Amino acid sequence: MYFAALLARTEDGWEASDTELDDVETLSDLTDLARDASPDEDTVLVFIEQEDAWFGVVRVDGEDDPRIFVSDATAAARSSYGEILLTDELLGREPGAEDTIAALEELVGLDDSEDGDPDTAPDNTTDTDTDTDTDDDDGFDADVVPAGPLGDTRILADLGLPEAELLMLRTDALAEIADALGAAEVLETVR
Repeated sequence: MYFAALLARTEDGWEASDTELDDVETLSDLTDLARDASPDEDTVLVFIEQEDAWFGVVRVDGEDDPRIFVSDATAAARSSYGEILLTDELLGREPGAEDTIAALEELVGLDDSEDGDPDTAPDNTTDTDTDTDTDDDDGFDADVVPAGPLGDTRILADLGLPEAELLMLRTDALAEIADALGAAEVLETVR
């Protein structure tokens, strides 16, 4: 079960709205949705929570790039909404790396030969051939999502929720975040 909401900070305090993510396919779509919620370019927080699995917070301040925090990147990676938040930049990958890898795999996997000719080259796998695979290995697999929290752990520090407290949140995290921000009642109205 998912829950998603927008909290926009205004002159009068926080305003909350329930939001549907059905039409959101990218972080850019989510950022546009947040900016639309605050015509005065105030701070907007997007909360996404999958019950007892993970939660994410996206902070949009005017035209600045969005800031993201995900409580459990591994769990979020198994979620279509979580995948929106797990950008190449957040994961420490080169932008578009997945597209490049997929294109190379497609080229190699066509039929392992040129012009449809069968591959007649001998299979020369030796110890030196297998060593070349590990030479480039720096301990980080670009396709693996790290376990645990990921992103900007200070995303809410200036709003009343220090980094250490954010990292300790597990269940009912969004309610605790809203309480720390002074927006618990407003969030509860859209739950």
